[in-house]
Amino acid sequence: MSTATHPEDPEPSERFPAGPLYVPVRPGPAGCSARFFRTPPGERTAVGFTSEKRLTATLGADQAWIRLSEPALRALAEPMGVRRLTVDPQFSAPAPTSVAKPLPVWRDWDPQHIGVLRVTGAAAVVSCMNLLIG
Repeated sequence: MSTATHPEDPEPSERFPAGPLYVPVRPGPAGCSARFFRTPPGERTAVGFTSEKRLTATLGADQAWIRLSEPALRALAEPMGVRRLTVDPQFSAPAPTSVAKPLPVWRDWDPQHIGVLRVTGAAAVVSCMNLLIG
């Protein structure tokens, strides 16, 4: 990105975060690796936060992190095909919660439903066999 200024501009038009970013990571067999996310349209993005408080407010207190500069995070993400960097994202999906209502056990199912599943499954198998046999 360009940080070119106009003669009348006292500061650059695009500001970069000052100092290292708090980058969310996940543990792996060889240490930790940066977590990549998706933007609302679905594009992969590296994410960094300007403070630990912002990171924990968005991703929770249990989220592991490391400190990286913006150029270092970009260099880490580029070989993975991630070219976008999002700093201090404002929105995130809520963390998953436990299911309030337990799933029904097989004894609670209606026999009619089980029969429908069997017939549907058998029809799918026959259909696949027809495709293979010709």
